[in-house]
Amino acid sequence: MAHTPQEQERLKQIINEGIQVTQEISYLQEGLRDIVKAVAEELDIKPSVLNKAIRVAYKGELQRHRNEFSELEEILETVGRTF
Repeated sequence: MAHTPQEQERLKQIINEGIQVTQEISYLQEGLRDIVKAVAEELDIKPSVLNKAIRVAYKGELQRHRNEFSELEEILETVGRTF
């Protein structure tokens, strides 16, 4: 699959931009991870719970999670496994 010099240049450009964006995302994720860890420790919350709250809020999926938990609760009550 031969490419013209213009196509080669365009491919190089998108690859370089993709690398740059991916690196920026990585830095932002690392920063968020550090902030979540610090706040979770300060507020005595598990970082995983705080991360899940962030994901649920970002995706606007609180109602879906409520429905899932409600269904889970119903199943456990049905089998007598409530504590």
